[in-house]
Amino acid sequence: MYAMILDDKLDFKWCQVPDPVRKEGEVLIKVFAAAVNRADLMQKDGLYSSPPDWPQWCGLEVSGVVVESPADCHVKPGDKVCALLGGGGYSELVTVPAGMVLPVPEGVSMEAASAIPEVWATVYLNLQLEAGGLSPQDTIFIQAGASGVGLAAIQFAKYKGAKVITTVGSESKAEFVKKLGADIVVNHKTCELLPVLTANPPDVVLDCVGGKNMGENLKQMAFGGRWIMIATLAGGKTEIDLETIWRKRIKLIGSTLRSRTPEVKSAILQALKDELWQSFSEGKLVNNIHAVFPIQEVEKAHAILRNAENTGKVVLTFN
Repeated sequence: MYAMILDDKLDFKWCQVPDPVRKEGEVLIKVFAAAVNRADLMQKDGLYSSPPDWPQWCGLEVSGVVVESPADCHVKPGDKVCALLGGGGYSELVTVPAGMVLPVPEGVSMEAASAIPEVWATVYLNLQLEAGGLSPQDTIFIQAGASGVGLAAIQFAKYKGAKVITTVGSESKAEFVKKLGADIVVNHKTCELLPVLTANPPDVVLDCVGGKNMGENLKQMAFGGRWIMIATLAGGKTEIDLETIWRKRIKLIGSTLRSRTPEVKSAILQALKDELWQSFSEGKLVNNIHAVFPIQEVEKAHAILRNAENTGKVVLTFN
């Protein structure tokens, strides 16, 4: 098969590699599309390797068609599926533990399906499991609302009835996230965030930004709040008043999906299917696809995320 590997200089190279060999309990998938995630950019920069039992090139979520599967598997050869990977999705074939493979929701395109597993599993992990769930009484602050994870988190929070505050970097992105239900939108290039959080103390924060302002923003949390860090796009250093943590009984939680076991990932994906698949089929939940490129134009796809130009997901196709 062909794959878009990373060579010794961490440059992309489209070349032949050995076909993956399906192990017991795994599904072999012919890949139709792979969605791009910021973790891919980090891997391209040599900062975020695949776990050792996964291919050492980019790609955390795909859609495709089942080629082989275990005899008692919930998906069969010929089925259209999407899958969560630990790495290696930028290739024509992948093998995946069966529990990390789901049928494509009825009525959802293969491009959109490729962008479901990673971002929606990330949102479910952090807002349902790490944060202990959301309720209509909660206010949630979501950084980078126009990103793939941000758009999914806004929709999930509104599905649970919570009040949503989010940040974006342009007025066009602000209008888009408002259409998805965001209640308060802050353009971080033109407005100050701190007064908004002071007036609307968040119960839950989903933070992929971090940076120097994080510590001051954390002071505005509601009593018993849960601040969940999933990345530090604005930098990993800030100053935190520790008295705020214990006086307000705030939980500061660090979280990643990629390092979880296949069993944990499978449980998250099954919960997503049981709770949300019908909503995807009915169009109540959507994955906005910003752009689609052939795999050979991977550099263009990555550049869109690096420049924060996207509203939603960027997808690579293999046909």
